Amino acid sequence: QGQLVESGGGLVQAGESLRLSCAARGIILSVFSGNHISWYRQAPGKQRELVAQIAPGGGVTYADSVLGRFTMSKDNRKRMVYLQMNNLQPEDTAVYLCHLTSYWGQGTQVFVSS
Repeated sequence: QGQLVESGGGLVQAGESLRLSCAARGIILSVFSGNHISWYRQAPGKQRELVAQIAPGGGVTYADSVLGRFTMSKDNRKRMVYLQMNNLQPEDTAVYLCHLTSYWGQGTQVFVSS
């Protein structure tokens, strides 16, 4: 049974950085490397928001709200996905989730204080 496991969240002050990781465990390489992989976030009382998405070829699209501050990358060999988040702001506070085909991770909490 495959699963996605996120890590790297925490409590930071505005302007600081975090790097989130998502490990694809038990998911075969062709599924990992051949599909889009996404980072979503969900803040309390708000709809789940697509933050960034990486295509099989490596191209990445970002939400306007994070463009220029966040960078998404992946390592097919390690079956890992990353989200480097710089200049974090209080509005970035949310649970961040990794998504691949029908798989969702449990999420990792990011809290940014002002």
